[in-house]
Amino acid sequence: MWGRISAAHGERMRSPGRIAVIGVGNEFRRDDGVGWTVVQRLREQAVERAIGPETAFATSDGDPGRLIGLWEGAALAVVVDAAHAHPGTPGRVHRLELDAGHLARPSTTSSHGLGLGEAVELARVLGLLPDRLVVYAVEGADGSFGTGLTPAVAAAVEPVVAAVADELTGHRDAALGSPS
Repeated sequence: MWGRISAAHGERMRSPGRIAVIGVGNEFRRDDGVGWTVVQRLREQAVERAIGPETAFATSDGDPGRLIGLWEGAALAVVVDAAHAHPGTPGRVHRLELDAGHLARPSTTSSHGLGLGEAVELARVLGLLPDRLVVYAVEGADGSFGTGLTPAVAAAVEPVVAAVADELTGHRDAALGSPS
């Protein structure tokens, strides 16, 4: 009854235009809420930025199973998460793209017990990776309990929103065969 998921099954579920934008984190842990904040801003600006109905916005606590469920079958998945770097620069943004089924290891770590890397590896083994996965990791300063982003991380929100919107536009243009 329980078997491996076949490639054919995954291909049937894949939608050539489906996009998943996922904010990872915890809005009650200060800078860890940056992913949720970016997703909320994108939702608010969807019409003005011409983000189409093929784009699903979601938030997650970073659990690998939940992340896989959110990006399964997507042509493009964009994940925004807080990261801790040592030494770090709060508000600095890292852009990572899946390469040959592996996510480049940045000099930062996820702010969650099990990180995005584990979710990517599990999805790769199960054949459930999106066609393209892009991660924006924002270095945080404060992961303590509380709401609101620190000033440095808050200042990174709009540039990340613009960068994600550009990813979505570029993907849509490529899918339509038009120049971006």
